[in-house]
Amino acid sequence: MGIRTQPEGGGMRAARLGLYAFLASAALFFVLPLYVMLATSLKSMDEILLGNIFALPLAPTLDAWRAAWSEACTGAACEGVQGGFWNSVRIALPSTLLPIALGALNGYALSFWRPRGANLLFGVLLLGAFVPVQVMIYPLVRMMAGLGVFGSLPAIVIVHLVFGMPVLTLLFRNYYSALPQELFHAARIDGGGFWRIFWHVMLPLSVPMLVVAAIMQLTGVWNDYILGLVFAGRDNLPMTVQLNNVINTTTGTRLYNVNMAATILTALVPLAVYFLSGRWFVRGIAAGAVKG
Repeated sequence: MGIRTQPEGGGMRAARLGLYAFLASAALFFVLPLYVMLATSLKSMDEILLGNIFALPLAPTLDAWRAAWSEACTGAACEGVQGGFWNSVRIALPSTLLPIALGALNGYALSFWRPRGANLLFGVLLLGAFVPVQVMIYPLVRMMAGLGVFGSLPAIVIVHLVFGMPVLTLLFRNYYSALPQELFHAARIDGGGFWRIFWHVMLPLSVPMLVVAAIMQLTGVWNDYILGLVFAGRDNLPMTVQLNNVINTTTGTRLYNVNMAATILTALVPLAVYFLSGRWFVRGIAAGAVKG
C-alpha cells in the first residue's frame, strides 16, 4: 500500500515567502548605502548639489576617484590616500602572518602536546580576548616607549600581534581538537617530532582554518583606526587614519564625491578578501572554528 504525500500547505509557503522577504530586506539594507556611495563617487559636485542621492549619475566620471587616490588633502599634505594604502599593506602583512603562525603553533601545542600548565595558559590567553583595547593603550604606550620602538612599524605590528593572539589561539585549538587523535598518534609512532608533525601533518590539514584566521586578522588590522593612530607614528599612518583626515577636512567646499571614493578605496581590500575567500571561510567555520 503506497504512502500518500500531502501537498505543501499554505503555512509552509507563507514561511518561505517571509524568509525571502527578510533576506531581500537584509540585502537591501546593506546594498543601498553601497549603491549611494558608488553613485555619488561617480557624480560631479554640481550634480550632487541637486540633492537626489538615489539617482544614477548623468555623466559618470572617475575624477573623484583620481582625486581621492592622489590629490585629496589628508592634513598638511595633499597626496590622497595612496600613501596610507601602502602603509596599511606594510602593517597588515606582518600583522596577519605572524599572529596566524603563532596562533596555529599555540593551538597545536595546546591540543596535542598539552605541556604543563596548558589549561592555565589557555585561560590567560582567553582572558586577554575580553580586555578592551582602550584599557591597554596606555600600558602599551609606556612599554613601547621603554623599548624605544614607539611610533614605528614594529610597534604597531607587535600591538596587533598581542591583540590577535587570544582569538587565533582559540580558533586553532578548537580546530585541532576536532581532528582525530589517531593522526597524531600515528605520526608519533612513525618517529615524528613536534615540528615535523606540525609542518607535515597539521598545517596541510589546516587550510580552511588558515583562511578563516587570515580573513579575520587581515580585516581587523586593515579596518583598525585607534591603534594605528596611536602606535604607527606619523610616517606609517594607515589608510583609515588618512580617510578620517580627508573626510574631516573643513577647508573650502566639502567634496562628497571625493569622500565617497576615498571611503570605497579604503574598504576595497576587506571586500575583495571576503568575496574571493567566502567559500573557504564557510568551510573553515563548518570544520570546527566554533566548536568547543
